[in-house]
Amino acid sequence: MNKRQALIAAALASACAVATTASAMDNAKAGDKEKCYGIAKAGQNDCASSNGSHSCAGQAKADNGATEWKYVAKGTCEKAGGKTAPPAK
Repeated sequence: MNKRQALIAAALASACAVATTASAMDNAKAGDKEKCYGIAKAGQNDCASSNGSHSCAGQAKADNGATEWKYVAKGTCEKAGGKTAPPAK
């Protein structure tokens, strides 16, 4: 193996290590969050509405829609005026 191949191999190994660490950090962050319904501003929801009116993030039409949600730190949803369960259908 020449120097060039060794450098490429080292760079690839470093990139893989960084990606694995970032993925582990994302999983830890997700464990510290919960869905909070009723606090998303128009266009700032994190994913699909609970009633199926749309299926993507950023499509909330109005502020604080009961079926729209955002991820927040665990334990902060109700303090922000939201609910951790979707509204009844």
